[in-house]
Amino acid sequence: MTQRIDDYALIGDLQTAALVGRDGSVDWLCLPRFDSAACFAAILGDENNGHWRIAPKGATTCASRRYAEDSLVLETYWETRTGTVKVVDFMPQRDRAPDLMRIVEGVSGTVEMSAVLRLRFDYGSIVPWMRRADGHRVAIAGPDAVWLRSEPPVKTWGQQFSTCSSFTVTAGEKVAFVLTWHPSHEPRPDLVDPYEALEQSLADWREWSGRCTYRGPYRQTVLRSLITLKALTYAPTGGIMAAPTTSLPEEVGGVRNWDYRACWLRDSSLTLGALLAAGYVDEARAWRDWLLRSVTGDPADLQIMYGPAGERRLPETTLPWLRGYADSAPVRTGNAAVDQFQLDVYGEVMDSLHRAREAGIPAERHAWNLQLSLLGFLESTWREPDEGLWEVRGPRRHFTHSKVMAWVAADRAVRTLEEDPSLPGDAARWRTMRDEIHAQVCARSYDPVRNTFTQSYGSQELDAATLLIPQVGFLPPDDPRVVGTVDAVQAELMHGGYLRRYSTDSGTVDGLPGQEGTFLVCSFWLADALRLCGRPEEARALFERLVALCNDVGLLAEEYDPVTDRQLGNFPQAFSHIGLVGTALALAAEDQDPAG
Repeated sequence: MTQRIDDYALIGDLQTAALVGRDGSVDWLCLPRFDSAACFAAILGDENNGHWRIAPKGATTCASRRYAEDSLVLETYWETRTGTVKVVDFMPQRDRAPDLMRIVEGVSGTVEMSAVLRLRFDYGSIVPWMRRADGHRVAIAGPDAVWLRSEPPVKTWGQQFSTCSSFTVTAGEKVAFVLTWHPSHEPRPDLVDPYEALEQSLADWREWSGRCTYRGPYRQTVLRSLITLKALTYAPTGGIMAAPTTSLPEEVGGVRNWDYRACWLRDSSLTLGALLAAGYVDEARAWRDWLLRSVTGDPADLQIMYGPAGERRLPETTLPWLRGYADSAPVRTGNAAVDQFQLDVYGEVMDSLHRAREAGIPAERHAWNLQLSLLGFLESTWREPDEGLWEVRGPRRHFTHSKVMAWVAADRAVRTLEEDPSLPGDAARWRTMRDEIHAQVCARSYDPVRNTFTQSYGSQELDAATLLIPQVGFLPPDDPRVVGTVDAVQAELMHGGYLRRYSTDSGTVDGLPGQEGTFLVCSFWLADALRLCGRPEEARALFERLVALCNDVGLLAEEYDPVTDRQLGNFPQAFSHIGLVGTALALAAEDQDPAG
């Protein structure tokens, strides 16, 4: 039976990540990177597409689970007639090779355990050759080699192209399993002691979590979101993945299934703000540096997303041998939206670099010249239609949010020159551009009859992205047009207490059939807008409803379906957790402000 998306927990080593279900099965893992082919892909098919389950014999779901301390070390508890057992799942930060470690520990009584490992390389399509070597099991197929060992040794046998084992643990006994990947043409990496690795992992996370400067309400929820963002960070470069998964559906049984294993520029400004506000300056600097490296080049070639190391080629293809999560096909890898033209990314890059400068992160010498180059290109293109923030696969439009972010790009350039007149640039020129964009948006995106900004010029559709108008400074929050937009978006896009990003009823906006769930980050934006408009109690009530959607280990997907009460979309989703952190910190700041 297909598990709910929110039945999974996340573990990872800051270069890749795995999803572990409440049934004790690792159903998703890509090795060696976030965007590599999966060796466990059961979440997008079935057990024959690869998984690794360790659980008491005959058990179906765990009694409880939690993360140890403020870490990414998962502890799952099982209660049986004969005793209680704990399984500790984690991936230590790697020296060279990635390791997935699973430590089974007896808590009370005696428990008979069962383990089944089905390795399937290349997204569940390749059955590797399994053999014994040096007392361990090794699976090889093409470029991939995976070693399995246990400490103390546990007898294993092959069955239906799987590696099985059965063993018992009593109170105080421990059995550790270690799965190690390496390129098949290289020798096996040095063995890592799993018990030492566990202690080191806990110490690493304890040190990192201790750097969080936020001490306000919902601190543990905020910290868990920050830990999740850290887990989605590709450590060698500082790039932050939108999610560790592909093709988890926005509608069960539908076609809105996308690969989110990339770094989106749309996340950059909000991510930078969240990290800086919580005291994580090093991570913010690494993200800023990733941004600079990735966008360097011809401004006309600026992409909306890049690979974890700044890769530009992310071709989209489908995997027909995978039926999709709960028969939601097609399963896709890569993302064709990489080739879209989106004006908003220029504003997001400019705002991110401006935030970094204001926070005291030393500017790179070439950064300002890069920004001037981006502005020069934007000056000649901002009047053109684009695909917009939501990467619609329908026709290009003059999206309101895109134009607002073009205004942000010009505004941040002006403000930077005002703050540092020694920099080269023509402030008067960018002021003129800023004023022209502002006037055009107010004239063509605003519907005076309904007193709201619309999704695009001349459109009747609304868009949750217009809630960002006061947040980016385009208009003050008490402007009647802003207040009217907040009311209209809330009235027309609210569904079951949460916000859709836009209406999909007509199918004409994004060119896709079917529906989708409520968009969690948009609901956080509504809370932010309500707070800015002087309605903090409404904002706080919405925020608390959103926090309540986190699963039992504090994770959020991209969307939520209030009808079926289940999370939807890729999981966990960086954008959702960025929204949670931002709203929590803003509400806490308002509580501390005597004037607020």
